[in-house]
Amino acid sequence: MAFDVAHVRGLFPSLGDGWIHLDPQAGLQIPDSVASAVSKGFRQLGAAPGGVYPAARASAEVVDGARRAIADLMAADSAAVVLGPSRSALVSGLADAMPASSWLGGNVVLSRQDDEPNIVPWLRVADRHGARTRWAEVDVETGALPTWQYRDLIDERTNVVAVTLASSTVGAITDVGAIATRARAAGALLVVDATSAAPYLPLDIGELGADVLIVSAERWGGPRVAAMGFRSAAAMDRLRSLAMDPRAVGPARLEPEPHQGALLAGLVASVEHLAALDDDAIGKRRRRVVTALDGVNEYLRRLTFYLTSTLQHLNQVSLVGTVEDRVPAVSFTFDGVSADKVVRRLADNGICALADVPSRALTRLGAGDFGGAVTVGLGPYSTPYEVDHLARALGSLG
Repeated sequence: MAFDVAHVRGLFPSLGDGWIHLDPQAGLQIPDSVASAVSKGFRQLGAAPGGVYPAARASAEVVDGARRAIADLMAADSAAVVLGPSRSALVSGLADAMPASSWLGGNVVLSRQDDEPNIVPWLRVADRHGARTRWAEVDVETGALPTWQYRDLIDERTNVVAVTLASSTVGAITDVGAIATRARAAGALLVVDATSAAPYLPLDIGELGADVLIVSAERWGGPRVAAMGFRSAAAMDRLRSLAMDPRAVGPARLEPEPHQGALLAGLVASVEHLAALDDDAIGKRRRRVVTALDGVNEYLRRLTFYLTSTLQHLNQVSLVGTVEDRVPAVSFTFDGVSADKVVRRLADNGICALADVPSRALTRLGAGDFGGAVTVGLGPYSTPYEVDHLARALGSLG
């Protein structure tokens, strides 16, 4: 069955607010099933896990359920899934859990394509321990992240390679497999931020070759909860414990504080929501997630092509980057008008878009020279009509 965008739109009550939401980087709209799960969770999951009474057991079950849901999302082992409040918190914890001695004389390889949550924690730990930082640069013409440069960037002293699977601003998809081969040969930990890819592409931590895969649920319509999956539970267990509870075992060792059960209930509901985007998908949740996201990807690839083609035909609009292998995220500049003013004009026309998203990639690509970049993105509820409305609003600026 073809992807049914009309059916999907009906799952999001917030789409009835009259706005066109082209800002998934700030968080996808919340489906009704997720909102209901969180609301119910706040009423029923007030106790912390660990007790023997029913409320505590229910909270423990929702934590286990959240680990299993993320494991299905990224084809990982639920016993190697760490939960946390945000990407930055998880990456900071991972950096702190690594032995300090491993950084002496070492280096970390970062990418200017990445969002700050997968950059800043590594910069801080490198500065703290005197490790060197090496940068993978973005191609100034296409906006892609060339993998050939990692042959020189990664060496026997590299401890960590941090890279994004897909850019949140220009949408470029990274060939993580090519980087993984080099990182594995050097014995470096490969940390892949899949947050911008997770709403659109089926994830498989083994196929990617990542040692650690990070996602954040608000990007596919879940609550603001993040997760970090390890390819090997044994590698996770070798890290220093961060938990306040000295008895913590498994992934709980890397979780300093107890979780909010209601938000984890919403996390589980959000993965179930993804699995239900294709009514014809059958089988276990992992299989249904893959089938549904394949349909989402096919639909949005066509719509993204329509979006980029439409923007390219507007005289005063210049796309930032020309990469074709992308998720539906696009940045552009408008001749003679700052990004902030463009976004305000779009808001006057009922369109949500983002201006000057903090991005080292956009800086590298020179967006600041043209008054900053406007960033837009598509969700599974986006339609050609919304793209046309965006084009008309931009045309009225000329």
